[in-house]
Amino acid sequence: MHQLTFYFDVISPYAYLAFDNLPKVLQGLSYQVRYQPVLFGAVLQHHGQLGPAEIPGKRDWTYRQSLWLARQQGLAMQLPASHPFNPLGLMRLATACDLNGQPSRFVCEALFRHVWDSGLDAADAERLKTLTHLLQPSREPDAQVVKDQLRAATEQAIVKGVFGVPTIEARGELFWGQDALPMLRQFLEDETWFQSNEWRDASTLPVGIQRKR
Repeated sequence: MHQLTFYFDVISPYAYLAFDNLPKVLQGLSYQVRYQPVLFGAVLQHHGQLGPAEIPGKRDWTYRQSLWLARQQGLAMQLPASHPFNPLGLMRLATACDLNGQPSRFVCEALFRHVWDSGLDAADAERLKTLTHLLQPSREPDAQVVKDQLRAATEQAIVKGVFGVPTIEARGELFWGQDALPMLRQFLEDETWFQSNEWRDASTLPVGIQRKR
């Protein structure tokens, strides 16, 4: 059985799209998924990057492409009332629902739908209370141990090489983005090419020029 780790933050529409599409793309394969909440903002900060929704032009494209992809998948999606928003409360809730900080698929789906299916304010305090009551987390989301666990999970993901969400880890390899799901399937079916010099040498390509930040 293949063991996968799905790194996500509910702030990302692509994470929702990948979450929804993963079972369809991997149909027929034997696999188990650990859903790992991380803080996308902290990942971006570590790498000195802006999020897609923080870049004019790319922001519009992100929303339009996400809505189009959702239609292709038969997935109901409505943009939240505002975006980006602060996902911290939702990600702490996700972490609090499991002692290991790895929520079930049911919990993840509820969180994604909270953000991407309603058209409402994803960070609204009253809505968060309602969702917390629904999910009945085993720990208090604002407990220090939960905060520390989410922070540590994000730091560990960065150490492993995660630079965006969604990212899926399989046998030490990282597959970034919902459009990488077919690539992930091929890897799980036959990893021969992924052990080739062509794959390995891509990480040794010299840098020709570096822009000043």
